[in-house]
Amino acid sequence: MDAVKRILLLRHGKSDWDAGHQTDHDRPLNSRGEAAARLMGRFLAEIDELPGLVVSSSAVRALTTARLAADAGRWGSEVRVAPGLYDASPAAVLEEIQAVDDGVDTVLLAGHEPTFSQLAGTLVGAAAIRLPTAALACIDVPRSRWRAVELGTGTLIWLVTPKLLAKAGFRDSD
Repeated sequence: MDAVKRILLLRHGKSDWDAGHQTDHDRPLNSRGEAAARLMGRFLAEIDELPGLVVSSSAVRALTTARLAADAGRWGSEVRVAPGLYDASPAAVLEEIQAVDDGVDTVLLAGHEPTFSQLAGTLVGAAAIRLPTAALACIDVPRSRWRAVELGTGTLIWLVTPKLLAKAGFRDSD
């Protein structure tokens, strides 16, 4: 089988617009967003799709989503903060992906809209993909090196949302 790099795009969970945050960057998750982050972390563990590395936006809601998911799924993955993922373009996120160490086969990125939907669509070609809050998309790219990942070369393997998992009977806690 040819070498494949796997990209997991995790949009942050629902944020708390009523919290007393100073800036958009500081806006936290609400309780629904926290539960969804844990759910997605447990889901990845359940299907044995643990990322070798987690790269998160520095925004509170994205970083909290990444950390809650990693803790709930007991991934044991390094969680790296990439300030450049906040308010980033798809091209900037692609640069973060291309900088991942080649020893990592699966990277999870935690970030924002509309960037992640646009990135998912352009990674697989010209698709219209929408990632609602806490959605998780899995994209495989037939490359052995991260720096060789290019737009239009990926395949969308699956996309799940907390709502879909709940309908399937998968819950936040046992």
